Parts: sequence; C-alpha cells; structure tokens
Amino acid sequence: MKFASILLALPLTIAASACATTGSNPSAPTASASLTAGDGSARGTASVTEAADGLHVLVKATGLTPGIHAVHVHMIGTCTAPDFASAGGHWNPTGRKHGMDNPAGAHMGDMPNMTVGTDGTGAIEYVIAGGTISSGTMPLLDADGAAVVIHAQADDNRSDPAGNAGGRIACGVLTAG
Repeated sequence: MKFASILLALPLTIAASACATTGSNPSAPTASASLTAGDGSARGTASVTEAADGLHVLVKATGLTPGIHAVHVHMIGTCTAPDFASAGGHWNPTGRKHGMDNPAGAHMGDMPNMTVGTDGTGAIEYVIAGGTISSGTMPLLDADGAAVVIHAQADDNRSDPAGNAGGRIACGVLTAG
C-alpha cells in the first residue's frame, strides 16, 4: 500500500508545481464551483484556470469520510440531489475509454484519486492537458456546462465507464469567471 501511495503522490506534486505558475496571469479564463452533498451541506470548492498547457484544476474538500475518493470532471453542469446523476458521465470530448491506466483511455475528466484525512479534508491539483474553458472545439463549458463530482470510493483507473468509484457524494456546477 505504501508503494501505491507514493505513485499517487508523484503526479500530484508535479501538477501542484505546474498549477502554482498559473497565478501570474490574472486575465486567464477561470471557472469555479461550490461542492455540496446530497443533503445540500457544503463539501468544498473547485476552481479551474486555463493555461497554455491545459486546465489547472484545484479541488478542496471538507466533511468527507477519511480514505481515498475519486474526483472527476463530469460533462453536464447540473447537480440534482441526492445522487447527482444529472451531471452525466465523465467529460470525454475525445471519445476515449475511462481510466488513466487504460491503454484506450483516458477521459479528459479523469483525474487522480484524492486522499481525505482523518479530519475529513482533502485536496487535489491536476492539469487536464489540452483543455480549454470556453474556446476551441472541445470547451469544458459548452452549451450544457460541466460539473466536478467526488465519489464515495477510489477510482481503479481502468474500468470503463467510471472506474468502479461508487456513488456520487458531492457535486458542484462549474461557472465561468
């Protein structure tokens, strides 16, 4: 298990360094979301900043059960409680299979798992390569928008279509600006 934790931490460290450099462009397109649970209680925030290398996503979660949780960008900007099925599947404008470890994947909305500590908080930073917020042929915020979803379990990073990540326990609709 320690080996798996080290492997998960490595991409996050690299992404965190890359994300830190986006703060120098205040005119970069952005989107944000307030994450809520099925009962409407606050569960954190998500922010997305467009940069030359893609979309820099930062998710900060609170009030979750300790452990490893999948976090994905979903293709529809609707979060109807209690199950958030309204957010649709993972953002996948390239039509690939699910999973960062799947040779036929990954969806653009697939991200590494987030570890939540005993205090119920967790955070993840990740760069979605090639993504844009509202321009180009595959914008994140297209006609039906997008949402960030936290799942009850870890993503196995290979099972299609959703990585056996369990129910959706928090959701937030991304809005520009």
